[in-house]
Amino acid sequence: MAGRSRYQIILSEEERAELEHRAACYSRPHREVQRAKLVLYAAEELSNVEIGARLQMAPELVGRWRRRFHEQRLEGLSDRPRAGRPRRFPPARGRAGQGRRVRAAQGAGRPALALQQIGAASVRH
Repeated sequence: MAGRSRYQIILSEEERAELEHRAACYSRPHREVQRAKLVLYAAEELSNVEIGARLQMAPELVGRWRRRFHEQRLEGLSDRPRAGRPRRFPPARGRAGQGRRVRAAQGAGRPALALQQIGAASVRH
């Protein structure tokens, strides 16, 4: 059938058990669950287009993860280190552009929301 990947996935019992565990685990990040499901579908010989439709992913992305699993097995499903400069602020530390106000509020023992309200009140006048 046209559209089949050249990277055929055949799982060992240990790999299948691990992937099924990852796919059923609600506490794992969504991307890990999705990648585990992707490989399980690939082992059922579904095409990249079929897998992409089921998981709401682009077929090209499905093909990339299929190839990485084929070449590196379970280790290939983890994220690689990102290129470029690392983040300056840790995630979930406030919205973009609020770095100084959030840190100032935390240092003064005041909630950041109070500073936002003060700033909004001064803008209105």
